[in-house]
Amino acid sequence: MTRPADNPYARAKAMVDAANEGAGENPVRVGVITPLSAPGDATAGELVVRGACLGVEYVREHGGTRDGRQIELVLYDDQATAAAEGMARSSAAQMTKLALVEEVTAALGQWHLRTTPWVVDVATRYDVPIFIENGHSTVTSEKRRNVFRAYFSIADRVPVMLDFAASQGMHRIGLIAADTVFGQQTADTLEHYGRTKHGMEFLRFDFPQDDTSDFTDALKAIQTFEPDLFVNGGVIKTNYMIIEQAKALGLLPGTPMMVTFGFPLRSADFWNFTGDAGVGTMWPAMRYRPSWEGITPIGRWFIDRYTERFGTFPPDTALTHFTDITIIAAALDAARSDSREDLIDALEASEFDTWQGRIRYERGAAHWHHVAPELALLQYQSRDQTFDDSAIIHPPELATAGYRAPAAG
Repeated sequence: MTRPADNPYARAKAMVDAANEGAGENPVRVGVITPLSAPGDATAGELVVRGACLGVEYVREHGGTRDGRQIELVLYDDQATAAAEGMARSSAAQMTKLALVEEVTAALGQWHLRTTPWVVDVATRYDVPIFIENGHSTVTSEKRRNVFRAYFSIADRVPVMLDFAASQGMHRIGLIAADTVFGQQTADTLEHYGRTKHGMEFLRFDFPQDDTSDFTDALKAIQTFEPDLFVNGGVIKTNYMIIEQAKALGLLPGTPMMVTFGFPLRSADFWNFTGDAGVGTMWPAMRYRPSWEGITPIGRWFIDRYTERFGTFPPDTALTHFTDITIIAAALDAARSDSREDLIDALEASEFDTWQGRIRYERGAAHWHHVAPELALLQYQSRDQTFDDSAIIHPPELATAGYRAPAAG
């Protein structure tokens, strides 16, 4: 298939080819299976590839792995055949190729929650260690030996959001949610946790993500409900449509708003799309940002190299996949051999240096191999704040400022 030189796959492939130039003889092959074309989120896929490629550079500059061997990336677009057979089948087929044809030692890069179970099933069938750095709530509760995560799930973020809301006396929650796996898992978890833990009342509307552009009726009903908190559960594109239409109706900026994922971190885009309606927005996130003093030397290496290469502070999507590569290299150093089985054993038995400090993958009571970073609730308190200047408002021991209620429109 011919791909234009300026499309996401072509850009990602060029990055991988450049990173692989130093692979040398007998490299360790690691698969990157991520969305790089429609209907997937190709922007996220490119960020995954950036992180993985910088991980390869870091390993090479720090002596390689297993007596100086290098890591070679094998790139697959998990949406390659999605137009013909759907996202899930496409992603499963690409993972099968990585496992059987490419014979990768490990894999990473899943972004979409709707494709993750399929990819994990294939990886498990062929004993491929796979790193899943998205918010899927159950992927690590299935207690599979080959699945690892150093990111936070939906189930991790919801208590941060609603414990804060309860502390502010917010009990009437208006919720609008996309029908994607992420949107529905998040909405279901919010409702369950809010009702059972805090006795909250919800007015919820779900919508088809792919073909909804008018949210007027749902937003009017939420406005009539007079919520203490509005939760915007739109995802890519619809998140901003909802804000624009809520502003037009007068629901924003006067009603406190939380969003369910970290798109406000891209502050320039956020303020461009929201204007004054974005003031007061809250969202859950890791403490990872330029001013945080807890970032370790390996994290600073990554931030400096990414900023030099791409001109911006790296988003956490790139960070987590950089981390995966460095963990794989360290585990290979400790393993009995470079086999998949021995790599899994080493991943379970070792500790690893990461951007947030040393971590260890353990078989917990509820989840296996799930190491969530410390989370906080952030808020933009004035127009045009950068994400590094956003206020941490919860939990109290991490707070840099008090909560600021939005001004009435």
